[in-house]
Amino acid sequence: MILEVAVLQIIEGQQSNFERDYKTACQYISASKGYITHSLRKCIEKDNQYILLVEWETLEDHTIGFKESALFKEWEKLLHHYYHPFPTVEHYEVLK
Repeated sequence: MILEVAVLQIIEGQQSNFERDYKTACQYISASKGYITHSLRKCIEKDNQYILLVEWETLEDHTIGFKESALFKEWEKLLHHYYHPFPTVEHYEVLK
């Protein structure tokens, strides 16, 4: 299992629009091969900051399978215009 972690800075004043469109976009990520689960958390100290956590079966399920799919294009269309700056996405694995 791989954990994708993205800190999202949303353009000030666009939080409610982002949250609305995120709910719609969830259908695209959750339909992707290798997807396990995801959650979005809102920062308490910074009203326009969120963290997106997505669990994938493999790294490639995210970096190739989802990112190169038509599902991602829909996700991107709904959400990417809210980010400033564009988020850095990192991946983590469980240590045994």
